[in-house]
Amino acid sequence: MFRHLLLPLLLLLTLSACEQRPPVHQQQVLALGTLVDISLYDVDEEQAAQAVTAITNEMEAVHHDWHAWQPGELTYINQRLAQGESVSLDAEQQRLIQAGIALARASDDLFNPAVGALIALWGFHSDARPDAAPPNEDDITALVQAAPKMSRLQLEGGRLSSPNPAVMIDVGGYAKGYAVDRAIAALRRMGIDNAIVNAGGDLRAIGSKGGTAWRIGIRHPRQAGVLASLETRGDESVFTSGDYERYFEYQGQRYHHIIDPRSGRPARGAASVTIVHSDATTADAAATAVFIAGPKHWRETARQMGIDKAMLVDEAGTVHMTEAMAERVHFEVDPPPRTEIVP
Repeated sequence: MFRHLLLPLLLLLTLSACEQRPPVHQQQVLALGTLVDISLYDVDEEQAAQAVTAITNEMEAVHHDWHAWQPGELTYINQRLAQGESVSLDAEQQRLIQAGIALARASDDLFNPAVGALIALWGFHSDARPDAAPPNEDDITALVQAAPKMSRLQLEGGRLSSPNPAVMIDVGGYAKGYAVDRAIAALRRMGIDNAIVNAGGDLRAIGSKGGTAWRIGIRHPRQAGVLASLETRGDESVFTSGDYERYFEYQGQRYHHIIDPRSGRPARGAASVTIVHSDATTADAAATAVFIAGPKHWRETARQMGIDKAMLVDEAGTVHMTEAMAERVHFEVDPPPRTEIVP
């Protein structure tokens, strides 16, 4: 049984009913294949409606153009690359590809959007992955040895090509963050400076609720409810990657969708990673890279990607945090988990 949990990874905590609530317009829409919760502070109904339409349009454009397996711009791009041909990209497409190349480089390719063929091999290029056997080891090894990397992409004069036909782009590791950043940019063009755009639990919050910080809950990776909470400051993105999001089970073992490009298999060691950063695109990619780095090397990867607020929950339940993250997080479980804090 394939499970794609729609419960947000990060739950927006509401104020108690006895408190006076500031004027927050809240609406939920379906975009990017997930539920998107939009919270807007101090806007009238007309402006709120315009903002919701703008956000939906931005996110649906990303979803249509960059879906990994439904026909669209990305599937066309991958077909041309597999044939050894170049393809013309518009300015917006170039920005997304360039961001992926830079983020892959910063993570030493732990974040690697070029391994779409591996993700497809594991059955995650589908809406419903059945509980069937994992792929053949020889097929996994062949794709790993083909070494598809974003550094093998060449973008010159607006045309994208690659000498490596094994490169198959899958932007699932950062497209949601990119879409959230586009949504926030649209809000700011409309003069809205206090809002949250929460795409299936991954979000970016700007401003506040009349001086009151937005309070965010971080989902517990192994039980229902919230593990911890934090209050955002100014303009921050909060993104989580977890082994409970998309997975299948076979012969008593769970196989999740976060593939380690070095082994070609689901990454082991971490249950979830939460990143707080100024922009959503980087936070999204870093959550994946730090998850793959695992409990032994997570801090090095976070540092390389310019992340100072990171939290990793390992498979044993121990919480590893940077000092900057520890200063912000309040645990919502009793007793609190075992923690290890590093500079």
